[in-house]
Order: sequence, then C-alpha cells, then structure tokens
Amino acid sequence: MLVYKRLFCCLLLAALPPYAIAQTPPPVIGHYATATAWSDPLEALGTLRADESVTLSATVTDTIAEITFEDGAQVEQGELLIRLEDAEEQALLRAARAITDERRNAVGRTSQLQERNLAPRAELEDTQARLRQAEADVQALEARLANYRVVAPFSGRVGFRNVSAGALVTPGMELVTLDKLDIMKLDFTVPEVFLGRLSAGLALSATTAAYPDDVFRGEIASIGTRIDPVSRSISVRAELANPELRLRPGMLMEVVVQQRVRNTLVLPEAAIEPSGNRHFVMVIHEEEGEHRLERREVALGERRSGEVEVLEGVADGELVAVHGLQLARDGQQVRLLGITDEETSIRTLLEADR
Repeated sequence: MLVYKRLFCCLLLAALPPYAIAQTPPPVIGHYATATAWSDPLEALGTLRADESVTLSATVTDTIAEITFEDGAQVEQGELLIRLEDAEEQALLRAARAITDERRNAVGRTSQLQERNLAPRAELEDTQARLRQAEADVQALEARLANYRVVAPFSGRVGFRNVSAGALVTPGMELVTLDKLDIMKLDFTVPEVFLGRLSAGLALSATTAAYPDDVFRGEIASIGTRIDPVSRSISVRAELANPELRLRPGMLMEVVVQQRVRNTLVLPEAAIEPSGNRHFVMVIHEEEGEHRLERREVALGERRSGEVEVLEGVADGELVAVHGLQLARDGQQVRLLGITDEETSIRTLLEADR
C-alpha cells in the first residue's frame, strides 16, 4: 500500500507545470545598511591603580593614644587618623612659648629704654636675637609635635588598620593605607607598532571578571616615553571614572582601545557572499509592490563580532538580504519576511512566519 502512495505522489508532482514550483518567490530577511561610528579595536590586559595611594607610617617612637577611623571609612584631606602620646612634647611646647613671651616683653622694655638712651643699642639687639631663638624653638617643637599626629594627606578611603590603641610604634611602621578611588588609573602595554595610532584622549572600554556584565569607559591619559627593548612594547595609562567605588587597585582589566574612530557603513556578516577573493551582497529593491534582488560586489574593511565594515558597493539606507541567500539569485523576485534591527532578530521573524 505504501508503494502505491509514493507512486501516486510522484505522478501528481510530475503533472504540475514547472513554473508552479520554480516561480514561488523564496523568502528572505533584510537589514538596512546604516552609517555608524566604527573603530578598530586594540585589545590588551591592564592593571588598575588608585588615582592617589599611600601607606601611612609612623615617624617617631611612642605609643598610640587615639585612633579616630573605622576600617574602610571615607576620610577627608587633613582629617586626624591616629594620635600618638604627646604629653611630653606638649609640655615642652608650652614652656617654649612661655620663654618666647618673656623674651618678647624683654625686647619691648629694652626698646623703650633705648629710645630714651637709657640702654645701649647692643643690649636691644641681644634681646631681639634671644627672641628669635625662642621663636625658632617654638617652631621646631610644633614641627616635632606634628609627627605625633597622622593625618590624611588627601581625601580617600582607608584600608584595614594594623595597630590598636596603646601599641608601641616605631619609625617606618606601617599604620594604615589610604587610596583615592573616585578616579582609577589603568596601566597596560601595547606593541610598539601601534604607537602611531595612540594619543591622549582616545576612548577605551574595560571589563573585569568581578563585574562581567558591566563595561567601564574611560580615555587614554598619557603614553610612556620609552619602548621596552625586550618586549618591544610601550606602556599606556588610562583613567576610568569610578563614582560608585566598585573598582579596586590591583584588578585585572580587559581593555579595548577604540582607535581610528570613523563613521562608516556596517552590515551583518551574514549579508556577505564570498566568492574567491571577491565579496557580494544581495540588495533588495521594491518595484510595484514586489521585491527583487540585485547582486552587487562590495569592498570590505574591518570585521568585528558578527559585523563588517563596507567601504564600497552599498549606500546608506539600502536594504540588503541577510537570510535566505541560499536560494536567492540576481534579479529574482523574493518574499520579504521582515527587516531586522536592534530589537528584531532573524529568529523572531522566522518564528512569526510559521
């Protein structure tokens, strides 16, 4: 019975006229050639650094009297972070100031006597010299006293404190780190052959495994002055805004520098038909309610992630076939299923046509 059914189907197909099959317009999906900003990406790996970074250390030997910050706190420039025991230095400063006041009064008295010729000029000069010496002693003690106070040299975020109140510190002992994180420096290297394409202000994007769904944008701030003679590479420093303070020093970043930025026509790679060393596209024309194809040779530029730059052969706004090219021929009438864009994919149009 199955043999008779197959024989009947074959006889039925043979009875149909050839144009009934051949003239069925094949379905295609189009995409508008659009002029857009384009660049040649240069990829590299970089390391983040804080805009400003310092490890605050002790400069004198004494015990800690007070710690005024919490781990990870935001502090302002000039804010007191750690105070060492300074009672002895404070007493010496008070004594020096008292001596200064006494000698200032002595200068005043001697000056009055000298004006009435009751004191020699040399005595006045001697009291003035002793006053200057006392003032210098006060300044020296104030400078020494400042060493007992650890303050923030700039606004930023402190790290973990490594000491506690009452601990004895010595010169050079690390007390706490301070980083300015609102702007991050991104250092990376590129081969020297790209030096001519780089310049300060060139835009770039960067990603990190810590935030895989986010792209951080910045620009090149400066380019190194020397080429590494071993690796033949040059160092580049970029700056990234970090208003939410998510980026941290030491992070590894994947960098993409947007070099040779230009405005050019871009098409999906699916629209390109390679033929040896030549490339073609199928342009869709609408004539009296019908859609027909025109095969054109195009000149291509750079490629990236499913897109290709078109230098010649297609004008801005022309409709090009991106799906259904297997059955498409030059001059052939086609059935346009739809047009893709940022919100409409080929898959969506195919499912809607079922």
